[in-house]
Amino acid sequence: MKTTSTFPRVSIDGELIPPEAIEHEFNRLIQFYRGHLPEEQVRAQAQQLGQRAIDQAIGAKLLLKRALQLDLPVAEADIDEQLAEVAEQLGGRQKFLAALKEQGTDEAGFRDQLRVGVKANKLIEKIGAGVDEPREDEIRVHFEEHKNEYQREARVLAQHILVTPANDTPQAKFDAIGKLNEIRARIEAGGDFAEEAAAHSDCPSGKEAGGSLGWFSRGMMVAVFDEAVFALKKEELSEVVESEFGYHLIYKNDEEAAKAAEFDDVRESIRDFLRHVRRGEAVSAYVAELREKVKVEII
Repeated sequence: MKTTSTFPRVSIDGELIPPEAIEHEFNRLIQFYRGHLPEEQVRAQAQQLGQRAIDQAIGAKLLLKRALQLDLPVAEADIDEQLAEVAEQLGGRQKFLAALKEQGTDEAGFRDQLRVGVKANKLIEKIGAGVDEPREDEIRVHFEEHKNEYQREARVLAQHILVTPANDTPQAKFDAIGKLNEIRARIEAGGDFAEEAAAHSDCPSGKEAGGSLGWFSRGMMVAVFDEAVFALKKEELSEVVESEFGYHLIYKNDEEAAKAAEFDDVRESIRDFLRHVRRGEAVSAYVAELREKVKVEII
């Protein structure tokens, strides 16, 4: 999900908060709420979440400053572990060092950045340590009051093969459609969809998961793809479908109808949600005290 407008400029005592920091907070909020609310509700709250992202970016900056002022011990082993994870995500130590060089820093400087982040996390843990865990009756009350929000929508399990034209010419589009029709014929003759996806799909899902997109509900894909996959019958192969990304073959593996929420299915999700809200309130109260002592400007 993208924001519909750019975020405002935000500064604390004249120090600008990077727009990327606000975007990061916004994306974190979106991911969290997508795990607890239906997609359309998350979209409807995008504007409010954008404002919360600004507040959280301000809070994060204030917490970082406060964490540096406190004597919060950080084990070097924790820094080593985080550094190793980042290097692995970037494809190895050499790529990691190259990325640091591009950013104008080195490993020692990056370790210092990680150390500050760990200190801030320790401060947040300390603030939330005294928050009571949600009781079973509170979880039940929340479920009863928000039961409709936890209803599971109709969803499908599908694979696809994407072929993106080499350029925007009619010939390139003709070639892409022809390639997919050849693939479709092989699958219709008994070929394996996942193998074809791994060999020919231009979507990362092809090589990584045989074209599988996992389970998804309406509105999670672009409209034309969404319409096509939900119109298919179970275990049916589509004709060639055009979208803004190129041309697709879609195979519908399975489908499930909308289902009313069962308390036992969502109990732990609600517990996590209420815990998150309470700890967030505790951190917000702490940040509010810090915020009273600085000048925050939002332009």
